[in-house]
Amino acid sequence: MSIQMRLVAGVMRLTRKRQMSTPARAQRRIHAPKGSAEPTAAIRSRHTVTQYRESGFDVHRVVPKDGRWTRSVLYLHGGAYIAEIAPQHYGFISRLVDAGIRVDVPIYGLAPHHTAVQAYDLIASVYRRLLADTDPVQITVMGDSAGAGLALGFVQQSPDLGLPLPGHVVLVSPWLDATLSNPEVVAVERRDPWLSSVGLREAARVWAGDLPLDDPRVSPIRGSTRGLPPVDIWCGTRDLFLPDVLALTRDILDGGGRARLTQCAGAIHVYPVLPTPEGRTATREIVASVVGPSRR
Repeated sequence: MSIQMRLVAGVMRLTRKRQMSTPARAQRRIHAPKGSAEPTAAIRSRHTVTQYRESGFDVHRVVPKDGRWTRSVLYLHGGAYIAEIAPQHYGFISRLVDAGIRVDVPIYGLAPHHTAVQAYDLIASVYRRLLADTDPVQITVMGDSAGAGLALGFVQQSPDLGLPLPGHVVLVSPWLDATLSNPEVVAVERRDPWLSSVGLREAARVWAGDLPLDDPRVSPIRGSTRGLPPVDIWCGTRDLFLPDVLALTRDILDGGGRARLTQCAGAIHVYPVLPTPEGRTATREIVASVVGPSRR
């Protein structure tokens, strides 16, 4: 584990974990004002950023300055369904665009004012727009944390919506089970300096709206993993979501599907987007998984 990873973990333990450590603190966080979702000045200066509307929400499209791209990514940001896209997300997206990838970023509505059902409607609309000029094989549906849960849930729902599957799915530290009922979560949570199961369950209940927490649209680990496109997953060993990530990977492989899990020893939640050596290595791997010639 790098010194930088240790430092970031220490900061998260002192700041983020406490914010969600009790139901009352989590409710304050859930109802707090949301930050800006606008792309950063850095990504605007480096790439071409445009905006369009789908289902009443903004979608930011980021493409290389020369307008040339070879693959398309639909990117869903994390934040426990209560926090807006962060500068670190845009930095990560920028690395994808550097590799000649077009990235569409739906700014989906957050709890407590919006729910999972609205997010799925938005994602489906954005995906249909991508299909208008892109072969589905050339599309990767990608997300981190809560956004990775949305990504998997959407791909699971795609056949029921009459939509072709994308060619590839990338999940970074995915939140797969809103109930966090896997008994192995307890032990990992002690090592996780960032995530609190108490606070996450509070956020999940608000996000679910009228849906039960075990509905696959809220907890995609409860959905079918049969027939999925190739799935690449990145997760650290100090991530509360690791037990469910391991369970998902086993389920896909046992069903004859294609899944590749990269575990990073000592790394914390969403480590590929963090400013650490481990994060930079993971980002290079993720970019390669999207532009690579093989889907295995």
